[in-house]
Amino acid sequence: MVNQPARTPLLSVVVPVHGVEAYLHQCLDSIREDIPADDAGAVEIVAVDDASPDRCGELLREYAAAHPGTRTVHLDVNVGLGPARNAGLEVAAGDYVWFVDSDDWLPPGTIPAVLARLRAHRPDVMVVDHLRVHEDGRHETDASSPLLRGVPDVVRLADRPQLLRVQHTAWNKVVRRTFLDELELRFHPGWYEDIPFSHPLLIGAERICVLERVCYHYRQGRQGAITSTRSGRHFDAFDQYDRLLDWVRRRYPDDRLHAELFGLMVNHMLVVVGNDDRLHPHLRRAFFRRVAEQYRRHLPASGYPQPGGVAGLKHRLVGRDSYLAYAALRRAHRLAGRVRQPAAPPTTATPVGLSTATADTPPAPPADPVRAGAADDPAQTGPARADDPTQTDPTQTGPARADGPAQPDVLLGHGTP
Repeated sequence: MVNQPARTPLLSVVVPVHGVEAYLHQCLDSIREDIPADDAGAVEIVAVDDASPDRCGELLREYAAAHPGTRTVHLDVNVGLGPARNAGLEVAAGDYVWFVDSDDWLPPGTIPAVLARLRAHRPDVMVVDHLRVHEDGRHETDASSPLLRGVPDVVRLADRPQLLRVQHTAWNKVVRRTFLDELELRFHPGWYEDIPFSHPLLIGAERICVLERVCYHYRQGRQGAITSTRSGRHFDAFDQYDRLLDWVRRRYPDDRLHAELFGLMVNHMLVVVGNDDRLHPHLRRAFFRRVAEQYRRHLPASGYPQPGGVAGLKHRLVGRDSYLAYAALRRAHRLAGRVRQPAAPPTTATPVGLSTATADTPPAPPADPVRAGAADDPAQTGPARADDPTQTDPTQTGPARADGPAQPDVLLGHGTP
């Protein structure tokens, strides 16, 4: 049973719930207690019990009975994060929808700031900043957060293309609900479900605004995180990228956009294939082969902006399906990492490979765009240096949640090869 709101709210906060008994009250309270007393009707909470195996279903019933602004949906079978979000979206009544994961929480002052910005600008999509919060209480600025700085009130992606490199998650975006219907967007089953959802929001939006304040606390280190779970389900990422690129070709056939997304996809896949916490060694070769297959299938005819340095070398090895050379490069990095002096991680990481110029100044074009059939570069076959900056990104130190998306640095070419 789903009780209906008394009047149409401005914002529906959809919270999918599964196996988070220890965190559920913190999440829900951080939303409800932040709603201004004189604006209570502007926000509804729609919590979806995804057949949670613990007491979450019971806790939600008690919470909804005590707090009229909370509505609940109880699913008979576990469907996974994406379809659970869809279930909440189907009953959401707000003009805008925000997908908040149930083991995360909002800092005080978030809801009033979000409501004020939505009323002022009426965007299709609003992007918010976040902090990673570790189990020891350490707060960490995301590597992509600098890309949100200095954005005017309302823009399109063409005005600020760097927004495509911001953390590609659902929870850092507040979306006009009918806009999702206009784009024919829903979440797909499987892991990495945010890939074919998050990018299209920015691509299709006529009005994007940025709320340049921390509005979300992203929990790190929870047991069972997909980024620290060895599983064949990481292969789900290939289908999710197929869906994204097929959607873009159908709705927005633009060569430059295709090239940008292709480069981000290869960066992401390289992080997954190189991560011991995600793939068992016996799956690594098969995953690399699938990356190479994906590369050939989606390679833009006119090439794409290949990164420089070791990241570019990894792209070329994927393009040639050279797993043995990739494995040798990976071993060299691991060996170099053992002898490298550790450095204290900074609190803020600057995304590798992004221009330090102002947002109005585009980066210089790449010197060596990858094209189909590119010749081997013998000068690039040696092992990477021990001080390769792609190996020292502090955002690689913490896992995400069990049902969470990939880390933001996968879009920036970071991580162990």
